[in-house]
Amino acid sequence: MPSPALQRVNAFLSDFARRQAARTAAVPGGFAVYDDAFAQSRANNQVVIDADVDPEALPALAEEALGHLPHRLVSVLDDDTGTACAEPLIRAGYTHSTYLVMLHTGPVPDAGPAREVDLDALRVPLTRRWRGFLPDADEEVLRQLVDRREARRRGADIVRFLGARTEAGEVASWADLYVDRATGTAQIEDLITSEAHLGRGHADAVLAGALHAAAAHGSDFRFLTADAMDWPRHWYERRGFAVIGHSHAFERG
Repeated sequence: MPSPALQRVNAFLSDFARRQAARTAAVPGGFAVYDDAFAQSRANNQVVIDADVDPEALPALAEEALGHLPHRLVSVLDDDTGTACAEPLIRAGYTHSTYLVMLHTGPVPDAGPAREVDLDALRVPLTRRWRGFLPDADEEVLRQLVDRREARRRGADIVRFLGARTEAGEVASWADLYVDRATGTAQIEDLITSEAHLGRGHADAVLAGALHAAAAHGSDFRFLTADAMDWPRHWYERRGFAVIGHSHAFERG
């Protein structure tokens, strides 16, 4: 049984995925989400497992739900369930990633210079960053990966895009903030800095701004997820985040 803190995180993530989706379908152990407007986005077209599931049946279940797409993403929120599902999905050709659920346990920082930005201000730096991440992707894929941010506005009561700008006014670093008013839960997601502006404190400004804004909206529970194998986890730990659990993602295609 997940801890109460992890149950709170998992309930938030499930609710966000459902609310963001253009449509959903029930599957054993969870649900599938779809958005034809962003068909190239795995996060917008995936299977989310948030309850008990038969691990051996999961590959066929995912194929039935996502078989019309060129890609597959299965997100398993519970750590024990994700671990049990790893072997059957890897046999079926999936790659496995583990993510850390990190809870902010430090003091809430001052707001700092980060401010809310709109999608138009993010479009150029975000497209440039995605092109660096996915050099072989065509322009339509990049467009969808940028524009899908608009769909995120449906995912929570409060959705804000925060950015830190250079002296010239360019958005150098940015992140999403999602807040559920009823539970006081907030997630910080997709903290990214333009390559040209790395190492200049812009990400610190955005993170501080997001934490401050979350608290200002009444959140007493602020979390994010980080790749267990990548360096940002340590950066977050130095800024007051502690690991409280794990989730799993399986991708193919």
